[in-house]
Amino acid sequence: MRTIVETNLTEWAVAHRRHLHAYPELSGEEYQTCAYIRGVLEELGIEILDFQPPNLVGYLKGTDGHKTIALRADIDALPIDEEGDKPYLSTVPGVAHVCGHDGHTAILLAVAKWMAENRDAVKANILFLFQSSEEMSPSGAKALVEQGAIESADAVFGLHLMSALPKGKLGYSHGAMLASSDDFRITIKGQGGHGSSPHETVDPTYIAGHLLIGLQSIVSRKINPVEPAVISVGQVTAGSNYNIIPNEAVITGTIRTFSEETRQYIFREMKKLVEGMCLTFGGAGEVDYILGTPPLINDKNLGLFAEKVIREVYGDEVATKVEPVMGAEDFAFYALSKPSAYLLVGMGGAKGAFPHHHPEFDIDEEEIGTAIDLFLNLVKRFA
Repeated sequence: MRTIVETNLTEWAVAHRRHLHAYPELSGEEYQTCAYIRGVLEELGIEILDFQPPNLVGYLKGTDGHKTIALRADIDALPIDEEGDKPYLSTVPGVAHVCGHDGHTAILLAVAKWMAENRDAVKANILFLFQSSEEMSPSGAKALVEQGAIESADAVFGLHLMSALPKGKLGYSHGAMLASSDDFRITIKGQGGHGSSPHETVDPTYIAGHLLIGLQSIVSRKINPVEPAVISVGQVTAGSNYNIIPNEAVITGTIRTFSEETRQYIFREMKKLVEGMCLTFGGAGEVDYILGTPPLINDKNLGLFAEKVIREVYGDEVATKVEPVMGAEDFAFYALSKPSAYLLVGMGGAKGAFPHHHPEFDIDEEEIGTAIDLFLNLVKRFA
């Protein structure tokens, strides 16, 4: 049961969400979205801090001011053609809000509106982080952290409307929640030639075959079985014709872990394996890592605090401890820098039937009010 948010505030948020949904922008390109958010915040009398767009940071000084709380919303869309017949369908070909970030933005705008109109009830200083580029690198969260946006924060809270969590449930975690996400590119150099004379070549495709199996030995034989880790190959490219052994083969894929130690260990072992395997068969190999997001580890104490708020305000039947999954979220950069808690607002059901990133994905707008209320209760009780 919501305790703070009134129906008219939810309706206000839904209207803004539908506007944002109709005019999506890709990661790093959200300048019109940023301008729209700025206009709303300025109308509310929220101070805009000087950070590089398309990130935008608002600030409201609390009545007490001994604590500072940062609240985060991601604002970018995805490179997907939206499908369906909703009246607020994307007007931008090939770009759509099919993950829920339009909802997150509207939720945080509504939180700012409530606080601007109830300043006497807001004890803590509030940072409103409207963050670019969650979906793609370079990360908007990383940029804000590096620019010092949360330097004064005592806590950072973020949330996600989640179709995989049943409607009416609120998800929390006291620790590891989402994995790191890094990409790799293995280049195998051989010596090509005619397919009829393999003995006169160094076949990079043969080496690649061994590496496809060998890479899995890092997880299955070198990492403790109780430590989650994934190495997945998504693409293998080589050659231009069926009877020509190429000079080069390339393997690309992703690495997922829940600890920085395991993450670095895999990097080192992969490099050793590639160089050794290639040398064994007379070729040469190199590995390039494309560093993505670190593991998202909720602060234990802040996670316990969030659970307590959920249970006390919404009831034990609503509180849901979520298990770690191998997906990734750049909220992890905040969690590396400051005590942070990332929470899920369940919306699984008829309206939230399609998974995130599906062309027909849509959010259950009834849960926007729940999310607004959750943010407000976290702030009220933390201060």
